Amino acid sequence: MSTVAIRRMLCLANSRKLSGRCVAGIELTGSNLAAGWLRPVSVRVHEEVSEYERQYEDGSDPRLLDIIDVPLLEPRPNAYQQENWLLDPDCYWRKEGTTDAASLSDLVTPPGPLWINGEHSYHGLNDRIPLEVANGLASSLALIRVDDVRLHVFAPGEAFGNAKRRVHGEFAHAGARYRLWVTDPRYEREYLAQPDGVYPLGPCFLTISLGEPFDDMVYKLIAGVIPDA
Repeated sequence: MSTVAIRRMLCLANSRKLSGRCVAGIELTGSNLAAGWLRPVSVRVHEEVSEYERQYEDGSDPRLLDIIDVPLLEPRPNAYQQENWLLDPDCYWRKEGTTDAASLSDLVTPPGPLWINGEHSYHGLNDRIPLEVANGLASSLALIRVDDVRLHVFAPGEAFGNAKRRVHGEFAHAGARYRLWVTDPRYEREYLAQPDGVYPLGPCFLTISLGEPFDDMVYKLIAGVIPDA
């Protein structure tokens, strides 16, 4: 029987994933020093976290930059998602405080490409990795700071009769340009309420996550957006 371990995490993603969320952040030690990434996961096939499983005792949902004590049962590394830990669905998460964007500068991933570049989808740019290559990676989360993010709101399948709109984020990082889907629900909701177009956000910290495999590809996603005001 697994023993519950409480891990303190700075929340850097609470992003849309199937019928639930993908929650992730950087573990903090007792002296609030960074100790690597954590991604609490469920026992579901795709490991998404339900609202019930991630809620605080007052029923509220974790927000980016919350400092959270998360009850975890055991490591659940899964191919390139080595940061996964099985959550305890019977325990509340506990908010222990918040921080601000100014505290993130020391937590960014060392400069370099976002894993491996060179693969592009129809609308994307450096946005995917072949599954067989991704399975050799040792991480699936990164925190970066970029000088400008431009959100593109459009219907990618309009030419094929699909009018549903999505939000793309475009930015430059470490000498390369990227166009990735945004799965941060706050920014999806805010900008899907706007007309189609391009919207500059300015300097931001971005949490980039490698999502679930799809057609033998793994896609890079903007799972969290934190303006660097």
